[in-house]
Amino acid sequence: MKKNLLLVALLGLSTSIFASTCKVDSNSLQWTAFKTPAKVGVKGTFDNIKLNYEASTSQIELLQSSNVTIVTSDVNSNNQGRDAKLVNNFFNVQGVKAIDAKVLKVHKETADVEISMNGVKKVISMTLTSTPQSMKLNGSIDLADFKMLPSLEAITKACYALHQGKTWQDVTLEFTINTSCK
Repeated sequence: MKKNLLLVALLGLSTSIFASTCKVDSNSLQWTAFKTPAKVGVKGTFDNIKLNYEASTSQIELLQSSNVTIVTSDVNSNNQGRDAKLVNNFFNVQGVKAIDAKVLKVHKETADVEISMNGVKKVISMTLTSTPQSMKLNGSIDLADFKMLPSLEAITKACYALHQGKTWQDVTLEFTINTSCK
């Protein structure tokens, strides 16, 4: 009996010694919005992205424990004038101060991500690609799904000449999480 207890204790100890722990080293979100009838892409990111996660034994577990809060006033398109217009003539029009997202379920090559914006929650299926050092989620949202058409109309009006009268309501997203597992 004592031998069995000792064996169980040693197995438990060796499992915890050799179990890997995955953590996030960095993360980023790149968005692409579209303007003009030719659908020219404009890329940007946000400087203030708060990622919460639990240290996990695998990248998948790490991803499934992840959620983010994105502060919209910290939009960054590498153009200060454009950034001010995005804050004042898009996000502030409907009082959108933050965007929240959380991973609900990870499948083999996709993940279900719940995005909350403007008081609306929507689950978006995003393509998942991963390497031992990173995971990328790619997808697209339709601003109409988040009742953001008044904001879309306001940014179109504010940028009418630059956008040639057309701002598209779809926005692509690429979220990257760089990880290390030891």
